[in-house]
Amino acid sequence: MKVLKLGEPELEFGTNSHIDIRFGIMNYCPLDFESDNAAKTIRVGIVGSACSIEGIRDWIEKCRHEIPAKDSRQSNLFPRFPGFNPDLAFHSELTTDSSLERQLSSSKINSVVKIPVLDELRIEAVRSIVEEVNFLLEKKPPDVIICAIPQEYVEVLDPDTGKKDLDDETLVSKTIQKSKINFHHLLKARCMSLPRACPIQIVLPSTYDSSKRRRSNSLKRQVQPIQDEATRAWNLHTALYYKAGGIPWRLKYDPSKLQTCFVGIGFFHSLDKENISTSVAQVFNERGSGLVVRGGPAMISKEDRQVHLDADSAYALMLDALKQYQNEHHTIPARVVIHKSSSHSSAEIDGFQKAAEEYRVHSCELLSLRKSLTRLFRNSEYPPLRGTFLTLNNDIHILYTRGSVEFYSTYPGMYMPRTLRINCDKVDQTPRYLSEEILALTKMNWNNTQFDNGVPITLRAARQVGDILKYINHTDSFQPHYSFYM
Repeated sequence: MKVLKLGEPELEFGTNSHIDIRFGIMNYCPLDFESDNAAKTIRVGIVGSACSIEGIRDWIEKCRHEIPAKDSRQSNLFPRFPGFNPDLAFHSELTTDSSLERQLSSSKINSVVKIPVLDELRIEAVRSIVEEVNFLLEKKPPDVIICAIPQEYVEVLDPDTGKKDLDDETLVSKTIQKSKINFHHLLKARCMSLPRACPIQIVLPSTYDSSKRRRSNSLKRQVQPIQDEATRAWNLHTALYYKAGGIPWRLKYDPSKLQTCFVGIGFFHSLDKENISTSVAQVFNERGSGLVVRGGPAMISKEDRQVHLDADSAYALMLDALKQYQNEHHTIPARVVIHKSSSHSSAEIDGFQKAAEEYRVHSCELLSLRKSLTRLFRNSEYPPLRGTFLTLNNDIHILYTRGSVEFYSTYPGMYMPRTLRINCDKVDQTPRYLSEEILALTKMNWNNTQFDNGVPITLRAARQVGDILKYINHTDSFQPHYSFYM
């Protein structure tokens, strides 16, 4: 058994690199700020009730200027938000006007919230918002549409959210599991299916007004925690910048390394849970340009009880991924790294390898990643440092992607962190090299500017895509860019 501490990966910004996303943007601007294609002016449409539209509009105006840092001893964990305007940080601005706003009528909202069946209520709530989004798109599509969810909808759509943070879209999407219909996923799916669709950003009232925090039904009406205002501003504006076509940061580029395409593969069940799971792939390069590929049927193996593709489906999936990559970047990567949520069977290895050889890819490496209960402990200390790397044997390794962070001078989580188990199913590089890449990919989440995310963007994106694609018929077209799913 061998334990190492991997260094915190640096990210590349406009004029320099830094390990932290917020300090990188504040000091060195977004990666593309000097490009003619940078998102200098972002036209934002807003759909919501009279109150939610006014609330988000006022908050956007407030965020043009500095939001003070949270009063804390961990100043690097809670930095100030410098303001979103052409002269600072992002060097961009949001523009809104009344022609880009669509208001849900109070009568419509009242009729929806009275629907007694939860699934029907969620479907009607989505339909009411999609109608207004479609109206905006038919005129002159904005760059991004903010769906400012009315407080009346929040109260009835998710009656029991436990201790989840309502400002985190990814967490909100996971809270509605008791019903067949997920409001968040259905709204994303319906909006991306519209003609002339643009990415949407779902915003809850507590994002711009902390007094609108909901109380949990199951925890004796306990007020649910939310992030500080500066962090909320960072997360929302970074997501809007990316969805408008901007590139906030990328993995630090090293010209001595092979050009690499990272592919994440996950699986999901159909809504009726009767059909065989279908695979989903997400393609990333060093810039983080995400492309979505929909795979074929998968099956649960009787031998290991894990989900696998057959050789033909694995071959077809890899061919499609490489074809999408070539169409987007006009070249073929020299190296492909696959992160999969289940182990790679021999049939999958044969299928992926065959496709890679057909496209003359120099190296194809296959890793399976999953959460692990294997943990280390430090006497009288916070949990082990993020980046702690434990080798169990030649093929199995443990990585702390969450843990104490030296830059933050604390452990920023609430519970004992879980580790990531890395199985090297077929690799050319060393496990340490591959783990350093995984640690860097945990920082490529444009919904969260705190960099200590638990899973790499490859697997996170594959899961998000699968959650939404289950609401789109297999024969229907879908959006190929990741900005529509995040």
